[in-house]
Amino acid sequence: MGRRLYVGNLAWTVTDQDLLDVFSEAGKVDSSQVIIDRATNRSRGFGFVEMATDDSAEAAIKKLNGRDIKGRPIRVNEAQARSGGGGAGGGGGGGGGERRGGRDR
Repeated sequence: MGRRLYVGNLAWTVTDQDLLDVFSEAGKVDSSQVIIDRATNRSRGFGFVEMATDDSAEAAIKKLNGRDIKGRPIRVNEAQARSGGGGAGGGGGGGGGERRGGRDR
């Protein structure tokens, strides 16, 4: 079973094919994807590569982390599992009464 790698600090011009070509130096690549911003249709500066085997994933991390691609040193490490939860948290923090800087006592 292969491993998914995170690839960060990508130049805006890096494509899926560029990732495939570079990572193929370390072993068989199952897939490569640069993440695109839906609103702007531009790269978000990172992507993912799925290597076919654990050995090729380790080789890719060792060989390619810090390598310059299209003018930027890429960052390569094992992708972290997405945390569940949908990302909607936080929220307003209301609280009681207004204070407008005076001495209201």
